Amino acid sequence: MSEAARTYQHFREIFGGEPRIRPGRVRSRTRDAAGSEPFSPGRDPKPLGATIDALTAQLGWTAPLSQHELLATWPEIAGEEIALHSEPIAIEGGVLQVRCESTAWATQLRMMRSDLLRAIAERHPQAGVDTIRFQGPDAPTWKRGPRSVPGRGPRDTYG
Repeated sequence: MSEAARTYQHFREIFGGEPRIRPGRVRSRTRDAAGSEPFSPGRDPKPLGATIDALTAQLGWTAPLSQHELLATWPEIAGEEIALHSEPIAIEGGVLQVRCESTAWATQLRMMRSDLLRAIAERHPQAGVDTIRFQGPDAPTWKRGPRSVPGRGPRDTYG
């Protein structure tokens, strides 16, 4: 059996449907009395949203989709003022990482952590966020570059 045929069979098993007819076999046409008549039970169309929700649940996409939706709707969760000074970076291992504009904003948001976690749990329970890590802005490094010097570094040059 070719690779394409094996892949086709695998998808048929996952998503259902009638099994493929093997060459050489003759299938007798039997009419299924139940469910083939118009207006019989189970023939109503299903909403597209319900079908997509079932498919995402079957494929295990609910948590990643909820996490990406959380990252996209951060201004609605945290508020416009907070969103101007912070940006969610990623969700790894149940930890939402948020980069803040300054260390003062990071400290202020650490104090608001429980309120933000409650808002996230209400709006995106499937995201699996357990805690939030607030980071300040990236500090400059002097370890590389044309003026770097091996040794202790700039420890006492600011005071």
